[in-house]
Amino acid sequence: MQTAPHADGVVIGGFTDHHVHLQLVDHASLAGSRLGRVIDLGGNPEVLTSYAGSPRFVSLRSLNDRDSVREHTTRSLSERAPATQARRGELRRASVEFAGAFLTPPGGYPSDRSWAPTGSFREIADEADAATAVAEMADAGATRIKVASNSTAGPVFADAVFRTIVELADARGLPVVAHAEGPRQAQRAARLGAATLAHAPFTERLTEEEIAEQAASVSWISTLAIHDDADRARAIDNVRRFHAAGGAVLYGTDMGNGPTPVDLNPREIDALREAGVEGAALLQALHPVDPSDPASVQLLLPEGDADPLHAQILEV
Repeated sequence: MQTAPHADGVVIGGFTDHHVHLQLVDHASLAGSRLGRVIDLGGNPEVLTSYAGSPRFVSLRSLNDRDSVREHTTRSLSERAPATQARRGELRRASVEFAGAFLTPPGGYPSDRSWAPTGSFREIADEADAATAVAEMADAGATRIKVASNSTAGPVFADAVFRTIVELADARGLPVVAHAEGPRQAQRAARLGAATLAHAPFTERLTEEEIAEQAASVSWISTLAIHDDADRARAIDNVRRFHAAGGAVLYGTDMGNGPTPVDLNPREIDALREAGVEGAALLQALHPVDPSDPASVQLLLPEGDADPLHAQILEV
């Protein structure tokens, strides 16, 4: 860590990883990372509640508000000390949000996966069961709902059940994040009302028309670095065209899927750059938390440097 009475450059809050699985990693390591916020997309809600504690995330500082950012970041750190004084000597931790368990049909993904912790998936037989499951996740403190729609690994929900889950989640103010895998599943999830795809589509190359439809209706969480060979190439090609069409790309690593760092993932950053998500767009994908929040990790980007891998954690 760096200690400095004054620092020039852009100070931003810790970055967001929009797709993690905290039960599959040493979640305590987040305290020493450059992540200020993580979103768990599939785990036992009782366990995740203990990780999350009291939500302390506040609003994102607009990346377009350059005058405000410059004014905030050119003040000396000592002038900002009152906002962060409470953290002196404390272990900083990332804010944790979660979706709770995967909602999946009987026998659906990931019910047959050895890595899936107890309570990390909830099998739903019908629309009445869907209502119970959504209520369970919401009451546990979920900030979104995760739906599995993986036709390569078992059954997927009928359209009516999927739509019911979306409607129930919407009534609770919770967006639906879909794991869409297999032919036509990305388009199907978007058509049925999912707000976000948990993975940039990787099992097929979307057409230009499909890309335009996706860019207008859903956001994509990148998770590019978990793929190899043809899947990686398809995902990067899809993201490149989706981003060019104005689609919202969110940085996410599927942390816990293989040997992933509990921090920013350089391989994911490199893959996003390969897909054309760079500079301000990359920072937007990383969704920094508000640096004025006393609970946030504070990071310094050198003046004129938009590379998040150069960010240094500041201790004041």
